[in-house]
Amino acid sequence: MMKNAPLPTNSQADAIVVEHLRVVRGERDVLPDLNVTVPAGQVVGLLGPSGGGKSTLMRAIVGVQKVASGSVTVLGEPAGSASLRHRVGYVTQSPSVYADLSVRHNLAYFAKVLGAPKDAVDRAIDAVDLASHADASVGNLSGGQRSRVSLAAALVGDPELLVLDEPTVGLDPVLRRDLWDLFRRLAHDEGRTLLVSSHVMDEATRCDRLLLLREGVILSDSTLQELLARTGAPDAEQAFLALVDQAAATSRDRS
Repeated sequence: MMKNAPLPTNSQADAIVVEHLRVVRGERDVLPDLNVTVPAGQVVGLLGPSGGGKSTLMRAIVGVQKVASGSVTVLGEPAGSASLRHRVGYVTQSPSVYADLSVRHNLAYFAKVLGAPKDAVDRAIDAVDLASHADASVGNLSGGQRSRVSLAAALVGDPELLVLDEPTVGLDPVLRRDLWDLFRRLAHDEGRTLLVSSHVMDEATRCDRLLLLREGVILSDSTLQELLARTGAPDAEQAFLALVDQAAATSRDRS
């Protein structure tokens, strides 16, 4: 396993604080005025339909998204600060590793870029349970294994915060379960913070906290139990639909 990442002095501190974030693309406000916090040391699910702004928010958090206004603070620093390079790991939807290189050579490259210690590669490989495939070409691995290589590349720098954009999309139920088990170990056993996006509502049961995002608006920020109690719904999907209906009704009343 990776070594424990240092926690904030206050264990209840927020790893991410987003205030009045506005992101514009063309004529459209993708995120019109978003405020949200992500607690440290938890697995926080960012759930919602495709096109709702999840990837845009994640890009703003890691500092690669142009914003019109507002602020994003990550681990006490402005998003994108050079000081966050080792502290934040980011996994995009598309594989971010080289298919013609082996798992080990991929991670060695990223370790060199980050200036990570020599044992970082082996620790990252062990963390994602790929020791038996360490010398295999990434191009010959399954989709789930490639996803774990991308995650290992993010872990090489021993980050405190992991931002994972739909890491389980297209995977079979067993692989999805295994990745979520890993996410929970990274948070609960090693003290890391994970922000994990998904449009699969049943993954809500695996998160400590849920952010439901639709059309750039946070519909709910709560635990699953709080969400179900608030809506009276039997599961996360029905709760999300109930919140969408409530938002639509409120919009009609105002117009």
